[in-house]
This record gives sequence, structure tokens and C-alpha cells, in this order.
Amino acid sequence: MERRLYVLAASAFIAAAVLYCAWITGQFTTPAVDRAHGFVGELAARDQPWTRLFRVSDVLSGLACLAGVAVVPRIEREWPGWLALAAFGLLTVVGGVFPLDCAALSAPACARAPGSAAHHAHVVTGVLATAAALTAMVLLSRRWRTAVAWIVTGLTGLLTALSAAAVAAGQLAGLAQRLQVTLIAVWLVYVALRLLVRDAPTLVPGPLHVVRQGEGPAVLIAAGAAAAWCHWDGVAAELSRGHRVTRFDRPGLGLSPASPVPPTLHGEVARLAALAPAHPERVTVIAHAMAAWHAEAFARLHPLRVSALVLVDPSCGTGRGRDGSSFRRAFGGWLPALGGTWGATALARIAGPVLHRLLCGRADARGLHRKGRVLAATVGEWLARPGMATDLRRIRSEHAFPDVPVTVLCANVRRGCLKRLAGELNARLVPLPAARFPVQPLASAAIADAV
Repeated sequence: MERRLYVLAASAFIAAAVLYCAWITGQFTTPAVDRAHGFVGELAARDQPWTRLFRVSDVLSGLACLAGVAVVPRIEREWPGWLALAAFGLLTVVGGVFPLDCAALSAPACARAPGSAAHHAHVVTGVLATAAALTAMVLLSRRWRTAVAWIVTGLTGLLTALSAAAVAAGQLAGLAQRLQVTLIAVWLVYVALRLLVRDAPTLVPGPLHVVRQGEGPAVLIAAGAAAAWCHWDGVAAELSRGHRVTRFDRPGLGLSPASPVPPTLHGEVARLAALAPAHPERVTVIAHAMAAWHAEAFARLHPLRVSALVLVDPSCGTGRGRDGSSFRRAFGGWLPALGGTWGATALARIAGPVLHRLLCGRADARGLHRKGRVLAATVGEWLARPGMATDLRRIRSEHAFPDVPVTVLCANVRRGCLKRLAGELNARLVPLPAARFPVQPLASAAIADAV
């Protein structure tokens, strides 16, 4: 998948370069713009006949550049250069949204007019976009250390200086700028070629992050969706006084590396089986939310290894539908690779802390949700729900539930599906105080008492 991401990114950058060169056709369609002295941006001025065409070309070019940066697999020390290239794409979009009022250098009357806010915004964004492109060239050239990169960067810097001098002198500004934007397009093509020949990183599953503490009977804690081991610190502290408590992060969550394989119910059961003590010792499994499906399937498939289940606010509605659409399965296969891209990293850094506070009621002190792989793993588990529900229904029909005590703790005992689940598992239903956020930090003592 990582190789395909490089191909997608390269295709986006080539598209951005082609669209960025749409001004070439303007030399024939818009003769009113002076080729030697008029800016390229004047082709998209409001008073020009093909303004919509060139404005749309600029917007699409900027969006293609942003898309290319978003799907490039992340390499830590290159982030300043890619960030500058993303800024260039964004500023190009803004420049297309806010065009010039008229051809400022080609029409003397226009130059004397005061100009609207959009006119001035276009001028400012044009200058900033050029600066961002040149910054990206310098930063990425320093990392790549290739002669081609430095030659294109040096020529672009030289033409940028000549363009500024030409504007100040009032002569040949259009010619200098046309050479400058051509070199920026050449740079985008070079970036694409560079990505196509780059060795794609291989996503290799590493060891899970596992935390063990205390001595005594074994307890295994399976966290809910998007949660990590640290969200169960209070419960583990209560239990570790007389139990051997094991906590872990599923692939991609917490401190565990991502896995190239989408999650499945049988895979989660195998994970619990690997972390549980060997037979004949048995384990008490505490499972939250959707992890309750993993715990129930583990108990049904490995009845001699489970001593008890404690299900905290379990997900209980497995429904009767199909195991998910082909889109879910296809997109789920892309997610592990997408989690390592610059786009996922940027989205996680922006939205991760906010979502963590909304869902958990507290700040993400460890910064776990600021990682792209955590965001991808969370979405991947959500996409895997229909498939897991189908597998759980099949396991329920083929394997009887063992004769082990089950406790269901929930803040809303009136939910019909919880009552049905408790009846099917012959479980004790224990109400918890209503809470807006996950109950484990607020009900550590109650969970420990259930064990």
C-alpha cells in the first residue's frame, strides 16, 4: 500500500504542475494581457473573458498539491519542507478564489484604481505562495542533496529576484514571472519523479505495548475503541494490590505500532489468548465497549482459560445485517498505510486533542491521540464493526457460552440490548452512576469489586 501511496502522491503533483501551467493557453486566448509586462495572474482577472477557466485551474492546482502532500508517507526530518509545500498549495487555492479586479500591469487605468479587498488579497497570496514554494525547495533540497534539486531551486531563487527587480523597474515583469512559475511547475514534476523512485517504507507489525503489574490471580484488561492502557490506570491500581494485571494497546493505538492487517474478531481473540496465562491457569477478562465482543468470543472459543468476565458498558447490538460493504473492506485495507502519511498526522494533531477531551473529559496528557496511526487505527476498528458483528453471531451459534460468572456494569441498565445480553450470558447486571464520559476513571472501585 505504501508504494501505491507514492504513486498517488506523484500523480497529484504532476496534475498540479499541469494545471499550474494553464497560463500557457492564456497567451493565445487573452491577448489583452501583455506577455512581456503583464502578470500571469492577470489572465484570471475579473474583467478578462476566460477568468473562470484560469481561476478554476489555480484552485485545482492548489488542491492537487495539497492532496499530494497529504498522501506522502511521513519521514520525520522532512516535515518542514512538506509543510511549506502544503502552504504553497493552500495559498494557490486562495489566490484562485480571490482574483485581481483587472489586469493591473497591462492596463494603466487599472493600476490607478484603488482595488477591492479580493484584489489586494490576490497580490498578497501570490507573493506568499512564491515564498512558500521557494522555501519548500530549499528545505527539501537540503534533505535530498541532489544536484537537480539544487539547480531548480537556485534558478527559481534567481528568477524570483529578477521578477522583483522587474516589477520595481516596470519592465519585463511578465516575462520573468512566466519563467519563474514554469520552474515551480518543473519542481512539482521533479517531486513526483523523486517519489516514484523512492523506496517505499514497509509497514512491519512490531510487538504490542503491554504493561504488567502486581501479583496474584491473572486479570486481563481490554480497552474500548480508541483507548489506551493509561485510561485504565485507576482500575489497574485498585486490582494490582492482589492480582496480576495485564494491560495492552491494540495495534496502532496507544504505544503499539500499527499493523498492515485490518482488525478482525478472530485476530482480537488470538491476541487475548496470547496475553492470557497458559492453561490450566485461568484469567478474568475486563472488557470495555466493543472489546466486550472480543472477550465474549474469547470465552466461547477458549472456555477452559477464562475464570470470569467483567463487561463495562459493552457494545451489545450485533444486528442481523451483512458484514459490511466492499468500500469498508477496501478502505480498511488502506488505513494502516494512510495512518503514516502527512495528511493523517496533520489531521490527528489538529483534531486528536479536541476529540480526546470531548470523549474522555480530560486533556490528552500523553499526546497519544496526536498521532496519525492512532487516528487510522480508530477509524479502522469502526469500519471493522460489521465484520466483527457477523463473526460474533456465527461464534454464538456454533459455540456455547461456558459456565463462568459474568458481570455487566453499565450506566444505563434500561437499554434493552443490555438486558438481553445479560440474559444470554446469565450475567449479573450492575448499574453505575450516569456519566457523560467513559466510566472507567469514575468507577474504578466498582470495576475492581466486580473482579
